[in-house]
Amino acid sequence: MSKRNFDALTLLINALSKAEKRNFKLLAAKTRSSENSMFLQLFNFLDKQEVFNELKFLAKHPEVKKGQLSNLKAHLYKQILQSLRPLHVSDIDLHIREQLDFATILFNKCLYDDSKKLLDKAKSLTLRFERNTLLFEILELEKLLLTKLIKNNIEEPVFELISSSNEVLGKINNINTFKDLSLKLYSFYLKIGFIRNDKDFEVVSSFMHSTLPKFNEKDLCFEEKIHLYNALAGYHFFIQDLQRGYSYAQKWVDLFLNETDRQISNTENYLKAINNLLVAQSKLSLFSGFKRTLALFEEVIANKKIIKTKNIELLIFKYQSTSLINKFFILGDFKSGVGIIPSIAQELDNKRLFLDTHYVLIFYYKFACMYFGNAQYEHAIFWLNEILNTKDVDLRSDVLVFARILNIISHYEMDNTDLMEYNVRSTYRFLLKKGDFHRFQKAIIKFLRRMPKLTDSELSGAFLDLKSELLPLTKNLYEKRSFIYFDIISWLESKIEGRTVQEVIREKASSLLGQEIDLEP
Repeated sequence: MSKRNFDALTLLINALSKAEKRNFKLLAAKTRSSENSMFLQLFNFLDKQEVFNELKFLAKHPEVKKGQLSNLKAHLYKQILQSLRPLHVSDIDLHIREQLDFATILFNKCLYDDSKKLLDKAKSLTLRFERNTLLFEILELEKLLLTKLIKNNIEEPVFELISSSNEVLGKINNINTFKDLSLKLYSFYLKIGFIRNDKDFEVVSSFMHSTLPKFNEKDLCFEEKIHLYNALAGYHFFIQDLQRGYSYAQKWVDLFLNETDRQISNTENYLKAINNLLVAQSKLSLFSGFKRTLALFEEVIANKKIIKTKNIELLIFKYQSTSLINKFFILGDFKSGVGIIPSIAQELDNKRLFLDTHYVLIFYYKFACMYFGNAQYEHAIFWLNEILNTKDVDLRSDVLVFARILNIISHYEMDNTDLMEYNVRSTYRFLLKKGDFHRFQKAIIKFLRRMPKLTDSELSGAFLDLKSELLPLTKNLYEKRSFIYFDIISWLESKIEGRTVQEVIREKASSLLGQEIDLEP
């Protein structure tokens, strides 16, 4: 179901756990008023509906006028949020903000000593967990308190407070710069995928080096390093320098390894770090390292001290499912891989409301590749069509391009020659429109155009010619990205040698993993 069919209130109620729903109903029932009764009726109605049907609700509750409904929904939304806050006070940021709010209230009541006591507790937590933005807010209130509490010898504490404030502000500036850099790089990646040419590289590289501030890595605090390594890992993945991307992903994970408190207070960043490392290890076929990192990921999931919010549960699903699929790709074990797809696809559908389109597209493409590797071409085409029918055509144009190419090859495997000719023409126009017509794509389109006209005796030579034409491109800085999306060389070899794609890829995987030496960052 598309998010467009849900309003904010419906989405919020969908996101509530059973315990949170029960807590809200108990709180609403305690206050016996006609307004609360209406809130509860609306809540109960929405809780049983997939999509809010306004006319159905008004027909069932004639006491509610249509003009009242908008305000009623807004008030219900606010009440639900208020009911949630006490349940989530264990979140360190919410706890610190609560102490800061209480300290502000006491300050406004002229209870300066009590305000300072609460502020000191909050400050201690921000220092322990490196919440620099909150620490800066605390220091600002502390400046106001300083003038109220110190009557003489004020110069030294003033100097210390200003110095602390400036130091924290410097950290915040670095953190914001690193975050902004990661976000901008991600927006580039969502648009085009990996860099395609010198122009892409120049744009990304210039932005990277002009934005990155001067710093001494040893002097950075924990929070600064988290966002620095995130930015640097993302940048090197983007430009296809997988080895350096792997190095920074490893550094990112290493930050957390002996920091139990930070694993719990920064769970999202810890999971992201592990996922980045898993992605790097899968692309570099470092299977022994991949298995160790996957075991580390399972330890995080099993850690009962970590609070599994909806957000954390969603990350776990995305990263765990992606890693399980990638494991079968590394091993070339497509037969086992297709076995896990139905359950992942079902969970993907269940969580569709809360997943971004980009991640859904990536899952669909991985599903298609897995089925293709297992010679289940009809299933591959099903998932490829899910990608090609997406309305967000400006998202991940690289995936859309290679989904089209894999779709044509799948139709070839199923002897759908009429559909092949139509799809080749359509893909040709699409490539021209997207400006993604490189040597790899040109060679493939030229070959696919000829295929339906070739006799069986001519096909073998055509497969050999295409392989000879494509092999040099695997070493080309920009063309090699194409082989990340689809191992066409192995497909060609399977045709030339009369074997299945799985046999060819498994043989290569066994040979590679048998010689594997973990690379040290």
